[in-house]
Amino acid sequence: MISGLGLGGSALGNLYRAVSEVDARATVDAAWLAGVRYFDTAPHYGLGLSERRLGAALADRPRSEFVVSTKVGRLLEPCDAGGDDLADGFAVPATHRRVWDFSADGVRRSLEASLTRLGLDRVDVVYLHDPDDHCEQALREALPALAELKAQGVVRGIGVGVNRWQVAERFVLEHPLDHVMLAGRYTLLEHAATAGFLSRCWVRGVSVVAAGVFNSGLLARGEVPADATHDYTTAPRALLDRARRIAAVCRRHGIPLPQAALHFPFGHPAVRAVVVGARTAAEVTENVALATGHVPAALWSDLLAENLLSANVPVPPPKAVEKPTG
Repeated sequence: MISGLGLGGSALGNLYRAVSEVDARATVDAAWLAGVRYFDTAPHYGLGLSERRLGAALADRPRSEFVVSTKVGRLLEPCDAGGDDLADGFAVPATHRRVWDFSADGVRRSLEASLTRLGLDRVDVVYLHDPDDHCEQALREALPALAELKAQGVVRGIGVGVNRWQVAERFVLEHPLDHVMLAGRYTLLEHAATAGFLSRCWVRGVSVVAAGVFNSGLLARGEVPADATHDYTTAPRALLDRARRIAAVCRRHGIPLPQAALHFPFGHPAVRAVVVGARTAAEVTENVALATGHVPAALWSDLLAENLLSANVPVPPPKAVEKPTG
């Protein structure tokens, strides 16, 4: 159901800075024209703005031809506090507040609101969004509720979306899941500790969607700047140096660092898709070109020889990533 390159919707929710309605629509249109058929969003992204924009952009597309995932765990409640939402990372008016809720009722209410914002009668995948501090309730109430919604045909797949693989592992071991979205923890820069978890997902038939493959900016450019960020803050010196060493190997092979970063997760058989955000049509075009380009096997061999790849981690075959599909 999910494969290839997907479009992440955080930028459509005005992550860090505003994106115009025209640019937001052009971003989704460019993804569609490039063959992208998987679109991920969440209520958290811009207090529902990402879902509304994505739904509007897909409204005239054949429903059977695209896959949409959204998330539950944060209910949006109206408020009149005023101001903006930049404290949570989004350049939107603070018309709502987020309330953590992994109860069965909260899951159903969240999904119903998401369907309204998206203008859809069903979504394909629903992830529990960052349940790190709510694992007991999520396991006891949220996942059974999602399983029931799946049985009713309201959703096609259920999963968990997290930044820490250790959290995802507990859910994979304790409840049948279809998907895991893992952000920033299986990347060209950070992968050794995560590979074993991915293999356990593979054995259990759980498909993995890799997000945050640029480590929030550290791997996003061919030259790694001194002020590069990692996990949304200033990158530690050790990771900065490692990223620069990886970039130097990439340059020797004529491969941009972000191209290698996009390709790397597909080396593991559990990884079915990589989701990348974009705020303009040009960014989408660039990401698709990088994802579908060729990366030589010699690049991975050299990274391994220089101890920049772990020996227990599989690497992509010497061919381009398949054209994005849903």
